[in-house]
Amino acid sequence: MILLLKYCRNIFLVTVLLFSVTKIWANETEVDSTKSDSLTITEKKFNPGDFIIDHVLDNHEWHIANFNGKHISIPLPIILFSRSERNYGLHVFMSSKFHHGEATYDGFKLEMEGPHKGKIVEVNGAGEIDETAPYLLDISITKVVLELLLVFAIMLWIFLSVSKAYKKRRDKAPKGIQSWMEPLIIFVRDDIARPSIGHKYEKYLPYLLTIFFFIFISNVLGLIPIFPGGANLTGNIAITMILALFTFAITTVNANANYWKHIINAPGVPWWLKIPIPLMPIVEIIGVVTKPFVLMVRLFANITAGHIIALGFFSLIFIFGEMSTGAGYGISILSVIFTIFMSMLELLVAFIQAYVFTLLSAIYFGLATEEHH
Repeated sequence: MILLLKYCRNIFLVTVLLFSVTKIWANETEVDSTKSDSLTITEKKFNPGDFIIDHVLDNHEWHIANFNGKHISIPLPIILFSRSERNYGLHVFMSSKFHHGEATYDGFKLEMEGPHKGKIVEVNGAGEIDETAPYLLDISITKVVLELLLVFAIMLWIFLSVSKAYKKRRDKAPKGIQSWMEPLIIFVRDDIARPSIGHKYEKYLPYLLTIFFFIFISNVLGLIPIFPGGANLTGNIAITMILALFTFAITTVNANANYWKHIINAPGVPWWLKIPIPLMPIVEIIGVVTKPFVLMVRLFANITAGHIIALGFFSLIFIFGEMSTGAGYGISILSVIFTIFMSMLELLVAFIQAYVFTLLSAIYFGLATEEHH
């Protein structure tokens, strides 16, 4: 953990250096052609809302930086299946063809404004959105998808390396990455799975270990401001929804008769809460659905909030920079200090959110498989 803290500290020091070298505000200029004698340059003010939202949401390219008005980004594969007569079939190309949303390609366009912002739409011959086109199936490799694949690769490398080390060094003290992973694995087993589930914990331990390390690694990568970090993976509602649905499915499939009896019949509850309106069974059934919903929203909200706060501190630099260069440089010191503090706090939150999600999943499994005493 100390090495991880030092690594993140160095990353943020590099970020501070980049901010100090580049211009203190990001103003885009455009020329007013109505002036014949002189060129009037108008400045486009920095919008902190757009800046934060663009970094938090998913994207079809991996943005790195803006330098002298130029976008530096990594293009990602676009994979589309169109059912319209004009573009019917499978279309595969790189997102660089859209030139950051300024151009159309092969009858498609990446919308940067309006209700379709961030989505790929079909366009007609005039380059306008074709509202009559059938639903466009977009299975592109976005920023979140690429980060997801990267986390999978990291997890496979870690666990296969640890497994190989255990086979080679049987009955020996752990060494290298094995010594880093063993305390965490034992922690999940002895402090989460066993107390929450009981003697049947081994059946659910692989899943609990998977979601714990998946959430933890994703959260840590999200704190690194440069590629391949910075993607808001666990701050994506679709990701947290799938994790919550996995927990819900495992709980529902493995629930015993005693679990369903308590939900439907609610033993020990006064009869007047069951007849004529089964109030308590309705409440219990609603609770079955709200438990995974709470899992989904808690992880999504906590991780997204951390990113928004950090980006908010960075936004202060550009907001004050528009007032004066001195104010921008002055507030940058305070903003960076608070950002580093928030990032250190987010390291703790990264672990806590992985722990809480895994613990609650284990508790749900334990309640669903608990035998009648």
